[in-house]
Amino acid sequence: MHRRWLTAPLTAALLTACTTPGTTPSDGNGPPTGGTPPPTDFTLAPTTVTVPEGLRSAPFNVPRTLNVPSGSRVRVLARVPGARFLLVLPNGDVLVSQPGAGQVARIPAGGGAPTPLLTNLRKPHDLVLATRGGTTYLYVSETHRVARYPLVNGIPNASAAQVIVANLPDASTPELKGAYGHELKNIALDGDTLYVAIASATNADPADLAGTPKRGAVYAYNADTPAQDGPAGRLVAQGLRNAEGLAIQPGTRDLWVAVNNRDNVAFPRHADIDGDGSDDYGKVLQGFVDNYPPEELIRVRDGGNYGWPFCNPNPDGGWLNMPLERDVQTNADGSRLDCSSADRVTVGMTAHAAPLGLTFWTGASVPAPFQGAAVVGQHGSWNRTSFSGHAFVLFPNTAGGLGPARDLVTGFVTDAVNKVRWGRPVDAAVAPDGGLYLSDDLSGTVYHLQLPQ
Repeated sequence: MHRRWLTAPLTAALLTACTTPGTTPSDGNGPPTGGTPPPTDFTLAPTTVTVPEGLRSAPFNVPRTLNVPSGSRVRVLARVPGARFLLVLPNGDVLVSQPGAGQVARIPAGGGAPTPLLTNLRKPHDLVLATRGGTTYLYVSETHRVARYPLVNGIPNASAAQVIVANLPDASTPELKGAYGHELKNIALDGDTLYVAIASATNADPADLAGTPKRGAVYAYNADTPAQDGPAGRLVAQGLRNAEGLAIQPGTRDLWVAVNNRDNVAFPRHADIDGDGSDDYGKVLQGFVDNYPPEELIRVRDGGNYGWPFCNPNPDGGWLNMPLERDVQTNADGSRLDCSSADRVTVGMTAHAAPLGLTFWTGASVPAPFQGAAVVGQHGSWNRTSFSGHAFVLFPNTAGGLGPARDLVTGFVTDAVNKVRWGRPVDAAVAPDGGLYLSDDLSGTVYHLQLPQ
């Protein structure tokens, strides 16, 4: 019952239950009461991370353990400062974006020292490979543009960049005056359509909707037309505060996005939840903020509106197909948006887990129960009483669609209450052996998760 805080007036005891460590699964990703339990055909086991000699600088100056599917192995593939999004080239090399360094690095197939491949970029982030007109290209998102690089002898040609979308908003946009909280861009390709997520500059300011293009939205462009103007893209969906992970589900044309929801939301009910005898409607209370609103994994509907910043998902009935309710601070009377008409959230996640990368785990070498599942890297919370997220989670592929998240790789946090951690998950990429490459930008590491065969 500790998550069903919206069905009745909350008591101080229930508020305490919401924030008591140990009342949720290890990273807080289990479904609320009423949710569909995920499959239980794999278990996690603590496994020592294998670290090659020469890569044992902190945090690997001491042994580290991660909880991974039983029988799996996990090793450090490479150390890459600020490692973010991953891509595996056809020859097995692994590309890693490093926004802080302004570059994309290349790790040799099988591991080894990374070398800069693309340099002097503006916070490069997402990496997508696509074959267009008989040529294979690497598409790279920067804060202000999307460019592509043809592969020559299997390696992206750094000297042959072609800008596909220009003039995307970032911190240099005059109206934002250097303040853009989510300026990193994420992309996905489906045939000749290039999707670009243009995240909000703020936590929950409706001014983001007045920009051209709107922020907190996904836009579409032609994948082959050079120098398209960012503001001239086609609006696909809005109400998506910070869509970090974008991916097309294999075998479909469905675009999925993993969304960081808003922070410091006010309590939306008339009730005394802190026990002081007064109505807490409209107050920002830490015990409520800790667990609300859920993060989101959404199958995007063309033309959809997913509510932000006027509506928030309500997890009362479980993580699946969550309806939305009014945001007290931006839409108290419902005049800005009728939340009952907004698109529902496909699958929810624990609040403030900060989902980043989204990868569909497919391939001939991928064993059940992992085949077709979605993997999300949860970067971890900053404004909860104790940490949430800090895990790679799996959304199992079921007959009814993606099910609620369950832990796949945990152990990056050593003390959630006192906020002690040594790693922060970002992205996953399917390895040639059917396992996963995993990135961690806090320790600056790319791991190889090898499944039992």
